[in-house]
Amino acid sequence: MRGRVARGLRVAMWAVLPGEPALVVCLVAGARVPGAVLLGAEALVVGLLALEAYVLWPLYAARRRAGGTRREAGLAVVRAAVPVALRRLIVHEFRALHSLGLWTVRRRHRVPEGARPFSYTGPQTGIMWAFLFVSVVETVVLALVIPWPLVHAIVLVVDVYGIVIVLALHAASVTRPHLVGADGSLRLRYGALFDLRVPAASIASARVERRFPGGGLVRAGEDGALDLAVGSQTTVTVELTGPLEFVRPLGRRGSARTLRFHADDPRAAVAALTAPGRPVAHARTPERAAPLPAALRTPGPPPPPLTPERTAPSSPPAPPA
Repeated sequence: MRGRVARGLRVAMWAVLPGEPALVVCLVAGARVPGAVLLGAEALVVGLLALEAYVLWPLYAARRRAGGTRREAGLAVVRAAVPVALRRLIVHEFRALHSLGLWTVRRRHRVPEGARPFSYTGPQTGIMWAFLFVSVVETVVLALVIPWPLVHAIVLVVDVYGIVIVLALHAASVTRPHLVGADGSLRLRYGALFDLRVPAASIASARVERRFPGGGLVRAGEDGALDLAVGSQTTVTVELTGPLEFVRPLGRRGSARTLRFHADDPRAAVAALTAPGRPVAHARTPERAAPLPAALRTPGPPPPPLTPERTAPSSPPAPPA
């Protein structure tokens, strides 16, 4: 019974969450909303809260009785009530907005000391700016032609927020580059949507290889390869020693033995991966070299003849007879 109610609760959340911000925008903008609409919205919210309490409170109480902290119990409740895709979309959005702040102050996100960053935004920069320009033009035109105040306010807020999100997505790609660590590890990222850490021990080889795979941003092929394409192209191929698990932007999991991604400077990225800067063993000097066994020694040339400067030590004189 509770399982069916939980599924209904998720459907209701998908239906109510988009409507609540629109209603708030209307009220803030000063638009007149009919009383019946307000009453229906309030009743829907109250009913949704009652369903949440019915389904989620027993789960929270069970986690608390099992010894979990309030934070752990709360996270368990959120995982049970909110779909994985919706949770990840919300997290991605907040991370993108945070990246917009980093971009404004010209900072990058978590680039440790000794790591080399590699950008990947070259193929998409022009497209993003063109899309941003079209969004601004659309916002201005719609603001001038829509005569109804309510629709005008909703569309204006949605368009302005869309412009901010476009900027945030591009800022996330700029401030979160690929990283090659000082130990030879690799961190593949695409903005706030994708993040994969590859240990140095898992990297078998790397090479420059330009490919044009089809499909979306993250594509897992049947040959065990993962394509992280930017502008529908990849420039670096990394072979792994074994399968490595990854998480798609919306939560689905997979594994890959080959990684293909785009870097604006692929030769430098491959050079950093193939020569990660590990300490090189010192060559043994003659003083530190171990003596060879007698069986392995080769006969050398005879010693040079004695010279006056290099004479043998004199023997003590014989005693008188």
